[in-house]
Amino acid sequence: MKQSAQIATNRASSVFAEDLAARDKELRAAIEGARVLAVGAAGSIGSSTVHVLAQYKPKSLHIIDQNENALAELVRQLRSSPKPLPVEDFRTLPLDYGAPVTRALMAREGPYDRILNFAAIKHVRSEKDAFSILQMFDTNIVKQARFRRWIAETAPKADYFSVSTDKAANPVSFMGATKRAMEHALFDHVREEGLAGNVTTARFANVAFSNGSLLQAFAERLARREPVACPRNIRRYFVSLEESGHICALASVLAPHAHIAIPRLDPEANLVLLEDVARAFLKENGLEPVEFSDERAACEAAPRLHNEGRYPILLTPADTAGEKPFEEFVGEGEETVEIDLSAMLAVKYSDLSGETPFAAVVEEIADIVEGRCEVDFEKIALKQLIGKIEPRFLSSHIESARNLDERV
Repeated sequence: MKQSAQIATNRASSVFAEDLAARDKELRAAIEGARVLAVGAAGSIGSSTVHVLAQYKPKSLHIIDQNENALAELVRQLRSSPKPLPVEDFRTLPLDYGAPVTRALMAREGPYDRILNFAAIKHVRSEKDAFSILQMFDTNIVKQARFRRWIAETAPKADYFSVSTDKAANPVSFMGATKRAMEHALFDHVREEGLAGNVTTARFANVAFSNGSLLQAFAERLARREPVACPRNIRRYFVSLEESGHICALASVLAPHAHIAIPRLDPEANLVLLEDVARAFLKENGLEPVEFSDERAACEAAPRLHNEGRYPILLTPADTAGEKPFEEFVGEGEETVEIDLSAMLAVKYSDLSGETPFAAVVEEIADIVEGRCEVDFEKIALKQLIGKIEPRFLSSHIESARNLDERV
């Protein structure tokens, strides 16, 4: 089965490779011999970034992730490379980045010079109920703020990078709003808390064939003889797994403090219809797409059509909660700046627009998720809570009685 990211990106190689080559000296000066901690880094984007960082010979590379199986696979990949792993002190640890044992690790093994954080609840489908939203609040906001405090306590001079998402620009979903809140957790009064290093993040596109991605679902569904499914009239940017690692490596070293790195992608050329990507995927695998709008009919037809060299593509209405019709990298009121990279620029961080101090909102959220106060399990109450950080979300959120778990 073919799984080429080119069907979504329309690029045969990384658009960021030129910047990596041009800025190699600066990247090497920042990473070679450094002590690096990568959090939540056994997932697709984190592991791709780890592969890039390892090439620059850090002295220490410690990787934290709760997914033990993914950690094991990452070790196998790094150890099986044609070239030996050029890291003196390489360790993987199955830890929750917001748990006290991580604070103990940072105090005992630190100070780290560079810290990268990939841990997140990152699917729009996670706003399906209050429990999932509260977990999103905990992972994307509360633990992020706590982790930043631990960095200030154990490695105040470290450069800190944490992944954001394009969905944080003008968010219409709880996931996007919590990732925008995560940006505030990174930058809000960071110097007052004692962090002296550069603090940066990056918003970027869907990562083709990453874990949990639409293209990965296409491949898995085809292998199981299930219909390929996607919503109509939804446009997304795509980058390859390799490009995701390049973005994070570049942004973590070269983006200015309190800036959000973004890829220099053009809406006209690079925003693609998901249904076009689905058709291209099937054709790359030697199958002629047959459109369906009925779920049961598509499911029943898949085995038969496959035997005929055809395959069902189920196109559904874009009517689920938080589903944005197109992605963007720059939010309302934000401004971009050049950062001397041909394939990237940056967004200057915009301060909180809400009246309540960010730290007070984080404390209120922590009280709820940790059971110290009464919880109103209506989504509207949780929406009001995140609205204290991002007031525009109160009107921009795309509401729906349907969620993605109700789709094929």
